[in-house]
Amino acid sequence: MTALGFLYPGHSADDDYPRIEQLLGSDIRVELVHTDLGEEAHRLDAQGAHSAARLAAEVQELRHAGADAVVWASTSGGFVQGWDGAQDQVRTLAQAAGMPASSTSFGFVHAVRELGARRVAVGATYPQEVAQLFAQFLRSDGVDVVSVRGSGGTPAGEVGGWGEAELLAFARESDHPEAEALLLPGTDLHTAAHIPALEKELGKPVLTANQVTVWEALRLADRRVNAPELGALFTREPIVQA
Repeated sequence: MTALGFLYPGHSADDDYPRIEQLLGSDIRVELVHTDLGEEAHRLDAQGAHSAARLAAEVQELRHAGADAVVWASTSGGFVQGWDGAQDQVRTLAQAAGMPASSTSFGFVHAVRELGARRVAVGATYPQEVAQLFAQFLRSDGVDVVSVRGSGGTPAGEVGGWGEAELLAFARESDHPEAEALLLPGTDLHTAAHIPALEKELGKPVLTANQVTVWEALRLADRRVNAPELGALFTREPIVQA
């Protein structure tokens, strides 16, 4: 049994995680601990709540639950720290947890590498200035971000209520013809049930935050799972070649 631990802000799309657990197989357990930031997560002036010390204190519940790895499941709570700050954040988290640690922000970087994608588009449920910080974070690792679309900071509770129609519309509006993959970095989006539909609609891999977060935890735990219902990232072979 592999236990994956997650620190998730608020409750907007937390039910993606048990859904993903069901798709992964019976020998993988998902443990979720909620932080109390909620829908303020996308405000730059709220990012002090994402301090490494605070996360380190909250991770103890996952440690006691026997998690093999932990991921901070807030994309913006990582990348707004900048590359070096995000590294310090997960380093502190790993030391406090006594297990491998990462964040959704780094999960996106590693997932883009996994797919072999060279050029990506970003569709973010953040204000444009915050979405641009995510693009800057990706570029720090050499990713070519060809377009960035922010939603204007739609509240997490609102985007958490989007169904497949709204999600597909947002993905179409965010895509770019030169992009080899589309990235949707908001962990407040329900996407676990819609990834095949997104990829079919766009004809390319789509990386979504909760999907990437679980994949990153599996990577830390040295597990690889073939789960086509979770998209190209969870197939045995990347469908985009470097």
